[in-house]
Amino acid sequence: MGVIHKIGRRKCAVARVYVSEGTGKITVNKREFNNYFPTATLQYKVLQPLSMTENATNFDVKVNVYGGGSTGQAEAVRMAIARAMCEVEAENRAILKPEGLLTRDPRMVERKKFGQKKARKRFQFSKR
Repeated sequence: MGVIHKIGRRKCAVARVYVSEGTGKITVNKREFNNYFPTATLQYKVLQPLSMTENATNFDVKVNVYGGGSTGQAEAVRMAIARAMCEVEAENRAILKPEGLLTRDPRMVERKKFGQKKARKRFQFSKR
């Protein structure tokens, strides 16, 4: 099979995933998966495409991820792994596509406008 290389993105996070046959070991930025994503929610997001396709113990996953926050990084990794699972076996696409794991989430942070406190929030107006 060799090594499958895929890229996933979410907000400003970019994840490069290298999937090869193995025992189910996941390393993120040369750290153990459970240490890099400490909360159960983030771990569930990352493992979602592997568990849905029943490949959690069949492949070793090596991840390089940068940019964004922890949630954006976890979702970028999820997208990259889902893309790799589609390349492993074509039937996996029918499983992952309805769940929205192959769709790039286009939402980005709205920029701050001048004369305002944040993107939408205005400065308080006081009438004396």
